[in-house]
Amino acid sequence: MNGDGHGASNRHGAHAHAAIDVHAHWYPESWLRELSRRGPAHGLEWSDGDGRGPVFRYGHLSTGPAGPRFVDLDARLQAMDEQGVAVHALSLSQPMLYWAGREDGLALSVAFNDSLAAAHEAHPQRFVGLATLPMQAPELALREVERVATLPGVRGVYLATRILDRELSDPVFFEIYARLEALGLPLFLHPIFVIDAARLQRHYLTNLLGNPFESAIAAAHLIFGGVLDRFPRLEVVLPHAGGAFPWLVGRLTRGWEKRADLKTTTQAPRDYLRRFHYDTIGYADEVVDFLVRHVGSDRVLMGSDYCFPIAYEQPVDVITSNRFLARDDHAAILEGNARRLLRI
Repeated sequence: MNGDGHGASNRHGAHAHAAIDVHAHWYPESWLRELSRRGPAHGLEWSDGDGRGPVFRYGHLSTGPAGPRFVDLDARLQAMDEQGVAVHALSLSQPMLYWAGREDGLALSVAFNDSLAAAHEAHPQRFVGLATLPMQAPELALREVERVATLPGVRGVYLATRILDRELSDPVFFEIYARLEALGLPLFLHPIFVIDAARLQRHYLTNLLGNPFESAIAAAHLIFGGVLDRFPRLEVVLPHAGGAFPWLVGRLTRGWEKRADLKTTTQAPRDYLRRFHYDTIGYADEVVDFLVRHVGSDRVLMGSDYCFPIAYEQPVDVITSNRFLARDDHAAILEGNARRLLRI
């Protein structure tokens, strides 16, 4: 048992490693109350899903219900114990808050980030936070960076793969990246709105295909847009095992080799593979094996996508039962890499 009264064992008994889940979403009750006050004026609709967890609608985006475990920290702790997960790095998910304008966006950011700090203070051995920022108003986002850097338990920040109509390589964000780099706060990315959403409405393709390609687009903009060169110590984490990016980096490299307009970097795109970290949400042993072989086990972090419908129910077992991974890889992926990145 740890200091706040919860263990970290699952249905198979205690694990040898204190596993850390870096991809674990949360909607605090206090944030949902703030959302109910500020969201409707911006076109956001949400409900409690008749007790089945929050449901959000904004434009083509529809999220939930994901169940009460998405909100209730005690229910989450029970689920973590059953999974053998010691720590969640809590993050906001869809619909995020870039649609909320300047002042409401800042208020929603503050409400979420204060909830992160409160969760950490209540359970310091179990929860750390990935802060959200009102990136639609960069000067307010920069102010919030300075504030969250002082909050207990905040270990990084969480951004969408694009901010409204701005790519992450837009220079308007550079001052924010400079402060994150100086503060040692890693940047975690996650898709919200996907390209050509109308084509992806059927068959759940907005998630199954749209999200992985959004991550690849964001990675390409960070490379070709010079962000990774300008901020060499900025740590960036790609979700969903990097999406399509690791698989298409050869194609990006071929374009860099053959097109003069892509010579915006001194290195080929494939040389940036290790500038990113990747979570384990690839839904196949072969995907994690590919990352370990081509990127290195020291850049791979356990994630579950807690607790969306296609999330891993047993994220620890996904690693320990992977037929391709060596035992030394287990320690790094389950715990060691996240402890180093998040300073746990």
